[in-house]
Amino acid sequence: MEDESLAELFWGVARRLKHQSHESLQPFGITPGQGRALSVLARHGTMRPSELSEHLRIAPRSTTEVVDGLQERGLVERLPDPNDRRATLLRLTAGGTDTAGRIRAERGAQGERFFAALPERDRAELARILAALRVSETM
Repeated sequence: MEDESLAELFWGVARRLKHQSHESLQPFGITPGQGRALSVLARHGTMRPSELSEHLRIAPRSTTEVVDGLQERGLVERLPDPNDRRATLLRLTAGGTDTAGRIRAERGAQGERFFAALPERDRAELARILAALRVSETM
């Protein structure tokens, strides 16, 4: 461990969390990209596909593929935009809202199990540090 840099240690933990996250999606039959899209729509509500692309930081064409997959599963619906008849809005269906909530709960439980090895004081300090790093990235 002494030979590993802080970044290497961080990425090792991040890879483990990412693997767990992917595993948590398997019972729902959705991809990680679809899971992220569900999360964004659950958090921010109805939006245009271009807004979803911005939140996901992916190309519009990729967003279309993600939304197509979610729509096929009955988790997202496309609606006409009442303010612009050329535009489309994306909204979670009741099933999409339910699925997003179940995924969030499962990921929360996984996170609790993952970080349970740390004493509460260390967990609080890690949360503080990670929040500071996340805020500094947006500046």
